[in-house]
Amino acid sequence: MSTFKIPEIPPTTNKTIRFPVDVVESIEKAIQGTNCTFTAFVIAAVRSVLEE
Repeated sequence: MSTFKIPEIPPTTNKTIRFPVDVVESIEKAIQGTNCTFTAFVIAAVRSVLEE
């Protein structure tokens, strides 16, 4: 049996950025029907690029 660990919410800060309309539409289309938020998608994408 695995040990369940309650996840911690990392500290965050607000940043206002502007996305081109086509990028927003593409992200919204990609996450449609999933349990992923716009913010979670963008964070995952940025982390992926930074790790390369």
